[in-house]
Amino acid sequence: MININLLNNLSNLYLNTKKNFRNIYKKSNLYDKKISRIKNKSFEYKPSPHLLSSIVNYQNKKYKIDDFALDSIWRSDINSQDYQKLNNFFWFFNLDLKSSKKETQSIISNWINRNNKFNEKSWDFDLTAKRIISWLSNHKLTYEDCNDEFKLKFDYSIQKQANYLLNEIHNSSEFENKIIGCAAIILTGLAYNDHKNYLENGLNLLKKIIKSSIDNQGFPRSRSIKQLSLYLKYFIIIREWFKESQNRIPDYIDENIYYLGQSYCFTWQNINQDILFNGNYLSNNDEFNQYLKRFGYKFVNENKEHAGYAILKNKNIVLVMDVGPNPIKKFSKDYQSGALSFEIISKGKKLINNSGYFPNKTSKFNKFSKSTSLQNTMIIEDNSSCDFIKNEKSEYIIKNGLKISKKNIVFEANYWKISASHDGYYKKFKLIHEREIEFYPEQEKFVGFDKILKKHKKNIKFDIRFHLNPNSKVMKTQDNKSILIELEDEGWRFSCDNFDINIDNGLYFGKKNSYIENQNIFISGITNKSEDTIKWEISKLQ
Repeated sequence: MININLLNNLSNLYLNTKKNFRNIYKKSNLYDKKISRIKNKSFEYKPSPHLLSSIVNYQNKKYKIDDFALDSIWRSDINSQDYQKLNNFFWFFNLDLKSSKKETQSIISNWINRNNKFNEKSWDFDLTAKRIISWLSNHKLTYEDCNDEFKLKFDYSIQKQANYLLNEIHNSSEFENKIIGCAAIILTGLAYNDHKNYLENGLNLLKKIIKSSIDNQGFPRSRSIKQLSLYLKYFIIIREWFKESQNRIPDYIDENIYYLGQSYCFTWQNINQDILFNGNYLSNNDEFNQYLKRFGYKFVNENKEHAGYAILKNKNIVLVMDVGPNPIKKFSKDYQSGALSFEIISKGKKLINNSGYFPNKTSKFNKFSKSTSLQNTMIIEDNSSCDFIKNEKSEYIIKNGLKISKKNIVFEANYWKISASHDGYYKKFKLIHEREIEFYPEQEKFVGFDKILKKHKKNIKFDIRFHLNPNSKVMKTQDNKSILIELEDEGWRFSCDNFDINIDNGLYFGKKNSYIENQNIFISGITNKSEDTIKWEISKLQ
């Protein structure tokens, strides 16, 4: 019998060895000569920095370059996060335009002198792409009024870094970084009027990446809402660069903005809330929505289901449920095993919410936040509905996935229903989880049915978790049959007649790479029936 873990370990060893040899080659004079072949074109199109306002965290307070300790800015003892921020140069967007151009250009010149040849830290693919975008977009400080010597140095470095991106984009495993890399290559082509080398290649690469990573509904194959937002932002930025530089906007760009925009509208604009599924955590998209409005982008999507997410809503209530399959391995690094999990939003406040995502791959909380127990769904024998394994980058990706079946959505004035089943527990436990959630708008009452369908009558332990808003207060009723939930000015009752219900403490990963405590309601029990149904209700107190 083939040992799957051994094969995975051997595969990871091979990939790491290949990566190490690649890094040795990139440090060689041969590679440096290869990426140093430039055409000595001059910087012509000067992109406006405000076109980046959808991705740049602008601060109200602007800093003068003189406020920085320029002599020690490139010290080696800073932590990894600060190093990345320093070397991507996005901090230039928060410099006061009254800053000394001479000093700003001196910093760039110093960086080039230190990093003219490849090194794996400062030439990280993501950093290099952002650095190109920042240097070109902040031209009033980085390029304006400079001498001829600096111009040659600047132009040479930009094009050399763009050559590096062209050479390395196929070796990058991060699709988000590939999109940013394409944006930097395209901007270089526009800025230096080099259509053949950078512009055409950048657009062709972008087409290939999108074709492989976006489904036919205009949604990332990862099913990541966070990734969707990034794709849309960079596509719009690229379009605005074409427009501002008075180049014809490729039809392909407009087409993808249309489909990505529909997906964004469905998952965010329609409900004006972050839904915490599959790698998502809280973000503030209000500024991006203002950006869209300012630049004349408007999207519409009135569907009830899109890309595996079902969303039903009225004026007061939003019901969201994950009724989609897991992504394939290479797109699964941010996937959370929450098949059939759901969220409830009442008057703009999360009543029932998944626990969010901890994206830092080096933290134990990353894998923990991906587990089924952190999602609002059923857990069997303390197992997640998907198994995860580590890849060569120490990311947890899917080992065994699941299929969704019996999907059904009903949306009427006085009755809503979302139902589906999944087979994530079939291989281990020979059972199917089937869920149906009904909502009665006039009564403001949810009724849930979680069915366990087994091929046997062996004892099976199950838990069903309902994670609550961290601002909620909960208490059991005296008869132990119900739990009262207080959320600001609203009261709700949770009940389950045929199984025990309890309150437990948990962790909420709503904000990026941080956590706070919250509470969850859980139903637990053991069943030996071939078919068993756990019925529960969530109703608003009048």
